[in-house]
Amino acid sequence: MTSVIPAQAASYWIDGELCASPRVPFDLSDRGLTLGDGAFDTAFVLDGRVFRREAHLGRLLGALETLGIEGAGERARRCMDDLAPHGARHVLRVAVTRGPGLRGLLPAGPAAPTVFGALTPFPADSFGPRLRLDVAAIRRNESSPLSRLKTPAYLDAALALREAARRGCNEALFLNGAGRVACASIGNVFALFGARLATPPTGDGALPGIIRGFLLEEAGALGLEAQERPLTLEELRAADAAFMTNSLRLIAPIDSIGGHELATRGAGVVSALQDLLRRAIIEECGASP
Repeated sequence: MTSVIPAQAASYWIDGELCASPRVPFDLSDRGLTLGDGAFDTAFVLDGRVFRREAHLGRLLGALETLGIEGAGERARRCMDDLAPHGARHVLRVAVTRGPGLRGLLPAGPAAPTVFGALTPFPADSFGPRLRLDVAAIRRNESSPLSRLKTPAYLDAALALREAARRGCNEALFLNGAGRVACASIGNVFALFGARLATPPTGDGALPGIIRGFLLEEAGALGLEAQERPLTLEELRAADAAFMTNSLRLIAPIDSIGGHELATRGAGVVSALQDLLRRAIIEECGASP
């Protein structure tokens, strides 16, 4: 039987080797370091199983195809499968860069992608935190394909979240160049209107999140009509309820946006969606988050 690492421990993987420390030799000309040229995926591991494994792997491989990074797919699978069995309640991050390259924007020389991963603890009390969103001054560039990929280029999110914290909030909301709702700094946004559940389309700058996809597929089990459609900030503020989703926070209720308190009429529906997701995790991973 594969051992599960303690909840407080972490483990690392690079190009086929498990490591106890994150400090390993790394090529300083790697384009992931110099240009952010790569993609990654973050998943929740419970009792050695990755929740929605195939969806996570498919999204990562799709990102590599979009970026034109070849020859890393099998190692990305191996990284996930080598690390996951060691996880009790952990975060699994698998990253791929284009690898070493000469100075300049265009790749030069033979392709040699780097694949690495990390398995780190995630406390149970981090699931579903209540959120107060600050509306970020930074706009999401919906015209960029990077808005639909998980890449190392996360500084906009980091800066927006830092400003949100300065304003007494714990999350940031991004609008896109057209002024429509795009996403939060680390997740997708949903709004509830009666029995209709809406989330911005990827064309508006939203990442195709894994929990987002789960709710679009499964919300009908609760009698809800889930759809992708453009959302304005005014609509979001007027919703019966709103929440953020990602693979670690799961479903996190939104209490306020830019100092505007949101309604609680749909709180019972949000609770039912949280339970729907919890039951799916139990069914797939064999334990409750």
